[in-house]
Amino acid sequence: MVLAAGLGTRLQPLTNDRPKALVELAGHTLLELTLARLKSCGIVEVIINTHHYADMIEAYLSAHQNFGMRIEISREEILLDTGGGLKQASSFFLDSSNGKDDPFLVHNVDVLSDIDFDRMLRQHRDTGALATLAVQDRKTSRYLLFDEAGRLCGRRAGGDGPPELVRESRETQALAFAGIHIISPRIFALMHEQGVFSIIPVYLRLAAANEPVQAFRADQYYWRDLGLPQQIAEADRDLSKGKYIGG
Repeated sequence: MVLAAGLGTRLQPLTNDRPKALVELAGHTLLELTLARLKSCGIVEVIINTHHYADMIEAYLSAHQNFGMRIEISREEILLDTGGGLKQASSFFLDSSNGKDDPFLVHNVDVLSDIDFDRMLRQHRDTGALATLAVQDRKTSRYLLFDEAGRLCGRRAGGDGPPELVRESRETQALAFAGIHIISPRIFALMHEQGVFSIIPVYLRLAAANEPVQAFRADQYYWRDLGLPQQIAEADRDLSKGKYIGG
């Protein structure tokens, strides 16, 4: 699933006349770069949530023959946030799984990385995780806390905010979420939240119930947040220098 429904307010003025998914980087839209990255990893079935300039995204995909992929749209009349958007799209994953718990990937459209999805998937399966979150040791305004086994046990606001623990842990490590996660479809049976909600509180609630929400350390990979105009410019320079090899 590609999360592309946001208003892109941080990217203004680039999003004054288009959704953030269609903001361009090195002559390619963020959506094209994301889809190319997924396709290069063997992912050819994708659902994209839309809201802001939703018609423009659908017309763009149609004009490019869905980039040779099977693409469905989950249109949100109101913004449902990450958890609500995922829940609305649940039938796409449950119908595709044929009753199996085959995991799926969720990817923010405003993230550029060469994270190894195959390695991440192997870890997800080996640990029996409900969800596996790509995380990094970097500065952020919101940290997730993991125990010594790499299992989610809480969160913290900023560098000096008080920890909010949902499970006891002798030691915790504060890591930044990279906007990429692998999830097992059984999460939908456990997702009791309704309407508009973020996925992170869901993960915390389920971690408190001893469901395995696992960290995948992605420190060694190229990664950029593309949420601000200056970050688009920085990523453009990276691509021109050959720093990004994904897609």
